[in-house]
Amino acid sequence: MILEFLEENSITIGTLFENGKYAFPRETDDGYCVFLDKITGKCRIHPVKPETCVAGPITFDIDAETGRFEWFLKTSKICQLAGSLRKDRKAYRKHEMSAKREIRCLVRELDAEALCAILAIEEPDTVKVAEDDASQEVLSKLKS
Repeated sequence: MILEFLEENSITIGTLFENGKYAFPRETDDGYCVFLDKITGKCRIHPVKPETCVAGPITFDIDAETGRFEWFLKTSKICQLAGSLRKDRKAYRKHEMSAKREIRCLVRELDAEALCAILAIEEPDTVKVAEDDASQEVLSKLKS
């Protein structure tokens, strides 16, 4: 979908993704997403951005021992939106519900190898904000 969107809109970026067991948007040398337009400060693929981008700055981990999703909010040091959400509890709660829905959808769609690859990615500069039970379907992916 992203590749089609870029082609339809005549957007050329270069190397788009880090590939491995799970493909995700590449970061530039200065640590920004390759899809960020540094002039406008906006996402170049906003209409088709992946679930994890929609969920941002909320991210997750899954603790296989406790059987729980662990939800984290990035710090404002790495995401300005996080700072805004911290100041507006109503906006935060609305975004949190949407982010959890998007991430749970992504996790259901991933195979075990891709899910484990995502969970292996370190995400410093985050603060744990909540926990929820993970489904048996999700937990079974972590045991395979």
